[in-house]
Amino acid sequence: MRLQLRDNLPFIAITIIHQGKKINIKNVLIDTGSGGTIVAADVLSKIGVVPQAEDTLHTIFGVGGMDYGFNIQGILGMDFLTSAGAIIDLNKLEIEFNKPI
Repeated sequence: MRLQLRDNLPFIAITIIHQGKKINIKNVLIDTGSGGTIVAADVLSKIGVVPQAEDTLHTIFGVGGMDYGFNIQGILGMDFLTSAGAIIDLNKLEIEFNKPI
């Protein structure tokens, strides 16, 4: 899968499928410095993924609440990258996943 660099940060597009509904998300940051993976709630709500009463909700912001000047719809953090066996090749600007995701 091809990486796209924006302001020297690696982005990919992902597809999420939930209960037979599919959404393509273009602006997802590959972040090896993030322990967790997140996707914007408003994006996921389009396919019926919504918070339940028992869910714990968190709001996140960029460092110091900064606006980076581009739309980030999700972050793939180390939890997902390691469980999917991600191999990031920065020479080729590609990412591969060696485990089923």
